[in-house]
Amino acid sequence: MIDPQGETGSRREDRNGWIVRHRLAVTVLTYALIFIIALFGAFALADNFHRFAKWFVPLFIPLALLAVPIKLAIFGRRRQFRGAWRYVGLYDLIGVGMASLESSFVFVLSYFVIENVWSRVFGHSLIDRDLTYQLRQSVFLLDWAATIGLVSLCRVGIRLYHEEIYAERVEKQARALIVGAGDAGEAVLREILRTSRERYEVVGFLDDRSTQLHRTIHGVEVLGTLKDIKTICDRLRVHDILIALPKTTPREIRRVVEICEGHNLRFRIVPGLSELIDGRLQVSQLRDVDIEDLLGRDPVELDLASIAAQISGKRILVTGAGGSIGSEMCRQIARFKPKRLILLEQAENNLFEIDRELRRTFDDLKVIPYVGDICDAARVKFVIEREQPITIFHAAAHKHVPMMEINPGEAIKNNIVGTRTVADAAIENGVAKMVMISTDKAVNPTSIMGCTKRVAELYVQQLSTRGKTQFVTVRFGNVLGSSGSVVPIFRNQIARGGPITVTHPDMMRFFMTIPEAAQLVLQAGAMGTGGEIYVLDMGDPIKIVDLARDMITLSGLRPDADIEIQFTGPRPGEKLIEELAIAGENVSRTKHAKIGIWKHRPEDFDRICSGIARLVAVADLDNPEAIRGQLKDVVPEYHEEEFTIAQLAEVPDALPPSLTQPAPDAS
Repeated sequence: MIDPQGETGSRREDRNGWIVRHRLAVTVLTYALIFIIALFGAFALADNFHRFAKWFVPLFIPLALLAVPIKLAIFGRRRQFRGAWRYVGLYDLIGVGMASLESSFVFVLSYFVIENVWSRVFGHSLIDRDLTYQLRQSVFLLDWAATIGLVSLCRVGIRLYHEEIYAERVEKQARALIVGAGDAGEAVLREILRTSRERYEVVGFLDDRSTQLHRTIHGVEVLGTLKDIKTICDRLRVHDILIALPKTTPREIRRVVEICEGHNLRFRIVPGLSELIDGRLQVSQLRDVDIEDLLGRDPVELDLASIAAQISGKRILVTGAGGSIGSEMCRQIARFKPKRLILLEQAENNLFEIDRELRRTFDDLKVIPYVGDICDAARVKFVIEREQPITIFHAAAHKHVPMMEINPGEAIKNNIVGTRTVADAAIENGVAKMVMISTDKAVNPTSIMGCTKRVAELYVQQLSTRGKTQFVTVRFGNVLGSSGSVVPIFRNQIARGGPITVTHPDMMRFFMTIPEAAQLVLQAGAMGTGGEIYVLDMGDPIKIVDLARDMITLSGLRPDADIEIQFTGPRPGEKLIEELAIAGENVSRTKHAKIGIWKHRPEDFDRICSGIARLVAVADLDNPEAIRGQLKDVVPEYHEEEFTIAQLAEVPDALPPSLTQPAPDAS
């Protein structure tokens, strides 16, 4: 196992291991050497570095044989061999001074006692009986000072080395293991050797191909397969895993991360092989593996022509344009060069940010921002009348499930009445199509939020038969990284040092990325002709606790060791698993593999309208039971769980940090 610097990793590991096993013996020998140097320096200083031959053998050697054992014994009794040199402080230096003073006193006393006894018994001096050179007694004082100075200097020097030189080198040079010994792995190592030796020390490769085992690439050995990764990381003290596979699939990335769970490792991923052509790879292109890389989903294939036909050169309005989904919808729509992109958002700051981003990214895009609430009928009517959009993407909604359990009336006003306001204005002004973004929580709802979205679905479906405007609904599940979603909550909890709070060990959710959701909404919108409820393929559901463990591991920490996972119990309105799939008797296929159509029962439009009117009448009443009762009249499949505010307060993390902070966002 050869590293780029030429020293074998195993030789370095053996050396370090030997030092650790024999630490006390190494420390004692180091102190003995310091004491010898201190005494030698004392003799040299006392005689101005002259006449070494006069004192080295007859004086220095006998005194060294006396001084070193005495000093070692006293320094050992004062526990000077136990302290960690790299953490030396003022208290430790005081201890060095006291040990030096005591040992020098015993040394001088022992010398004069032995000298006196020897002279009385034999009638001459023990050391300098035949010498014209006499021992200068200043040697003892100089030896005491040199002992203090040298021991302190060595200990302080070790600390400075670890805190300044070594720390800086370790920070810049992480021990890395490259997964993949093919072209991508070779390109990564070559670039590291060329430009980033100080940043990475590559200790080896891993590759599942048996033909690659024990080969060397630029002097670095292929050490084993992926199943050996934990053993190799432990043995070689690896800091970074560099994933350099030619076709890096989420499944392969997840496999690497799951194998390494419980180890303090940082995972970095290499760009695709196409980006390595002509040596274009740079170490700066290595990025941290994100939770989105572990989703296990294939890239979305879009019918760009049909989307462009709906958007290019057209006036497009996005409600909730500052939210997570709404803002991504704006980015995706801008790529297709609409004539005007109209933004409607009640949160001024969110609107400011997306407006500025779009103007900066798309120079030739005409962006028209409007501050407005979808519940304000006059404002909505004014915007639509003035801008005359061809298509409306309706992303504005209250989406936080526990929050809407506390505020059911606001969910009715925003999710139902707000949607009705936008839809009615669309019909009045001849808008060609309105695409409403809904949620998996509208399927057999158990929450206020899910039920209000279902009522909104029912209303816009019926409108498709009452005017020229085509109303299309698109349902999908949780979106990774959206505001208030589980991923940013987990990130904040990890940053605080934990614990991560998970409601239930069996809680499962469907996930997709924000760009993927926005792209599929555009695709479904282009396909719809009116009245459809499209269901997006969310893949397989993921256990929330597994998501938490993956995020902890990707942070370079260990689940249940560095970051605790606590189970708090299901929150109000939550299901253990949401109902959303494009396979089954309730869904029929479309020409797009990731989009299905939900089969829905015929509804009486007058019944829906009268139900909404009754909901509006009770929305501002402080009577959650009445609101839930009216919701169940409109949506018979709604099965609520009743929680009081006092009960909600007893559920950890049932609510966001402050009731005053959340803002409406896209569902």
